[in-house]
Amino acid sequence: MEQKVKVMAADQVKIQRPDPDKRSNDYSPRSRIYVRDVKGKLEWFRRGFGFLLLFVFALIPWLQWNGDQAVLLDIANQRFRIFGMTLWPQDLTILAWVSIVAAFALFFVTTLYGRVWCGFMCPQTTWTFIFMWFEKKIEGPRNKRIALDRRPWDFDKLWRKTAKHASWLLVALLTAMIFVGYFTNVRELFTDFWTFDTGFWATFSVLFFTFCTYGNAGWMREIMCTHMCPYARFQSAMFDKDTVTVSYDPNMGEPRGPRSKRTDYKAKGLGTCIDCNMCVQVCPTGIDIRNGLQYECINCGACVDACNDVMDKMNYPRGLIRFTTERNLEGGRTRKTRFKAVGYFVVMVIMATLLVWDISTRKPLEVDILRDRNQLYSISMEGWVQNVYTLKILNKSQLPQTFTIEAQGFERTQLLGTTEVTIDGGSIATVPVTLAVHPDEVTERVQDIYFVVTSTDGTVTEQHQTSFLYE
Repeated sequence: MEQKVKVMAADQVKIQRPDPDKRSNDYSPRSRIYVRDVKGKLEWFRRGFGFLLLFVFALIPWLQWNGDQAVLLDIANQRFRIFGMTLWPQDLTILAWVSIVAAFALFFVTTLYGRVWCGFMCPQTTWTFIFMWFEKKIEGPRNKRIALDRRPWDFDKLWRKTAKHASWLLVALLTAMIFVGYFTNVRELFTDFWTFDTGFWATFSVLFFTFCTYGNAGWMREIMCTHMCPYARFQSAMFDKDTVTVSYDPNMGEPRGPRSKRTDYKAKGLGTCIDCNMCVQVCPTGIDIRNGLQYECINCGACVDACNDVMDKMNYPRGLIRFTTERNLEGGRTRKTRFKAVGYFVVMVIMATLLVWDISTRKPLEVDILRDRNQLYSISMEGWVQNVYTLKILNKSQLPQTFTIEAQGFERTQLLGTTEVTIDGGSIATVPVTLAVHPDEVTERVQDIYFVVTSTDGTVTEQHQTSFLYE
């Protein structure tokens, strides 16, 4: 065991870490990052949590509600069906509230625990680790992947590279089909796509998102996190000395250096860091956490598991790299409650309350009335004054509803046309009606009237004002 650790440490010393000062002055193109596999509690938790999110993502489009797809964001027909609720363009305030609540929830969690969203919940991270799993299974662990890329092309290299990219494309294709299934009938999409019977836009969308997933998770990987994701740029504004982040404890680790397992590092004036570089090799963004907090760090904790494993082998105490705060590293006590965190939490609760209020006060019926502009009014053979209207009745519920139509505002009226209409759930009905009023009732050129639309079970009523014209 001693000889193995010494060889490992000596081997890692040959790999020079990038000089942060030099890197800031000289531009260098991106070099390939070969991520070493790591095992530990955080890694198993991240894998399990990622699998759960992946399962939920894949399952939701297939769920049924009252015989229809439970979640369907039907952009073509301008309606979003989310379980028992249908959202129309008039209901975009609900989506706005949802976005605001999600944003402040992200700010609140970031203030407390840093970029845990990036490390444990972000789709980019989840799919990147899936692609890396296929890469490891096909091409082997880190050292074998490095050797494979340096080796000239032969049959073994060709089939491994082909199998890896084929598996990436298959995962990307299935991901794209599930994602597009949120916007169209997922059962028809899977049937039609594999029988080459999909329309242009469905095919284009699937291929486009396949390309995006394949490129982001297979090729770009950490570039998305370090250069393209806006969250990486502004998340530092939410950090303070009490934010829990993955941190290296220099008080424990410095001065660092390789040594044998039997060496009394305290007697030699060394810290517990053996400079093995394992924390760098397991990092998906390729940073050295020992250089301090960096915006590239996604708080995934892979370096924590790797360092703890090395500390166990050396019989050193764990915690050289751990989730902690800057104040704790300085010897202070972390404050759980502080103004910034409380402020984000209060705003999040207020926004969530407004979201619940908006949903609870939302009526499952909407009526719009259009007057006939070609003819202001007409006189019937009986001498009654007539105005023509077109009612657009929107049934926002998921079930068919029957509605009755009546007019109010005059004593003696006749409503000609359809006065009862049945509308399917999440559908609009266009109902033309003619309102005839006795001439003795019409005392002004323009008078207000009201159309009242009521469900036959009496649970929903909508009243809409309009004008009745006569010269």
